[in-house]
Amino acid sequence: MAYVYDSGLEGIEELAAEAAARFAGVNGLDMTVFPSVVALENDIVGRAARLLGGDTETAGTFTSGGTESCLLAVYTAREHARRTRGVEAPELVLPDTAHAAFHKAAALFGLKPVVVPTDPQTYKVRAGDIAAAITGNTALVVLSAPSYAHGVIDPVAEAAAEAARRGVLCHVDACIGGWYLGHLRLAADAPRLPPFDLSVAGVTSLSVDLHKYGYAAKGASVLLFRDAELRRHGWFAHASWPGYPVVNATLQGTKSAAPLAAAWAVLERIGTEGYVDLSRRVHLAAAALAEGVRGIEGLRVLGSPESSLIAVAADGPGIDPFVVADEMRGRGWYLQPQPAFGGSPANLHLTVTAAVAGEETVRQLLADLAEAVGAARALGPVEIDPELVAAAGLLDPDTLTSEEAALALGLAGVGEGGELPERMAPVLAVLQVLPPKLTERLLPELIGRLYT
Repeated sequence: MAYVYDSGLEGIEELAAEAAARFAGVNGLDMTVFPSVVALENDIVGRAARLLGGDTETAGTFTSGGTESCLLAVYTAREHARRTRGVEAPELVLPDTAHAAFHKAAALFGLKPVVVPTDPQTYKVRAGDIAAAITGNTALVVLSAPSYAHGVIDPVAEAAAEAARRGVLCHVDACIGGWYLGHLRLAADAPRLPPFDLSVAGVTSLSVDLHKYGYAAKGASVLLFRDAELRRHGWFAHASWPGYPVVNATLQGTKSAAPLAAAWAVLERIGTEGYVDLSRRVHLAAAALAEGVRGIEGLRVLGSPESSLIAVAADGPGIDPFVVADEMRGRGWYLQPQPAFGGSPANLHLTVTAAVAGEETVRQLLADLAEAVGAARALGPVEIDPELVAAAGLLDPDTLTSEEAALALGLAGVGEGGELPERMAPVLAVLQVLPPKLTERLLPELIGRLYT
């Protein structure tokens, strides 16, 4: 229930593989040599623009994924703010539910993140709070449609209007939901969805992944801009060297055209009607899962999901969501653990795709989940020695040595060889209660051990 997006349609993966193989040697670095790259990209960008509120002025770029799309949106906004408004100390205004990719962009491109807390009940940011956070240094406002953690849509129209009033760009992260929501609203019995795309006044860019609910092969996303003039600020060009003139619209130089060709083939094969049907099936399955979860004693759904993403938390102290995740993994299901943060408690994240949208699959998942909750109740929550946690909390993440990191990871049950334990609940429980900066310092140590 995470990371893998499967349409459940016969032949789609084979089609993508064949298309990718045919374009394996095509290099997107120089589109003057490989005009097929331009043709395929224009077609895909045009399809995305028509679906997501664009017009004849809309411009776009095909990227390697949601993170690259988000990075490019932030970089473009930084350059736009510097060149058009003279901003030298750029800031990025974003909700605390915004994807980590935006914090990565801020770190890479030298922007100061200004994090706005979301409503603890709805998990949506308030437009008034966004407005209060905007300053003369704000280069970009970020909103989510939906936010990954809870599957809810920020008040895009209201917040984008506040950004526009101050002359600030506004990006909508629709990486995970844009293709799904855009097609869902075309269904005859479509639910009422709040506006979120380029048709909304004040929205200047939008990212949408095709390797999620477009069911294309990995490495396929689109970044849309209000117009080509805005997109221009994100391009890199260099002619001051004795080699060939270089111009890049993405972070990559050399890039395989295989994902582009695979995405184009899949989009052509499934088509608009096919995507509407897939989106409708996912919508019904997600609603059935959310309703079923609410019927399991000890669980609750966080917020009111408006998309295909569901966050499931414990309803009371006797159930540890991380223990439930371990129990579900033993039953053949991967539910993604999400540690507590701010007003969001520890929970399990479910991504509903078309391949798991059948009634029997939903029934089986709910049955296994009920069993897992019962087992977790019998086992009880993970217990952590508060004195050891307090001692670990005194460690300085900026000066942490490898030996100290080993001690802290040992507290979480991670051996010196780097092997992850079979049950991850103790590891997640410890990382959850440590200071965030220390956790961020330990995570590379943890993952780095897997690659030695």
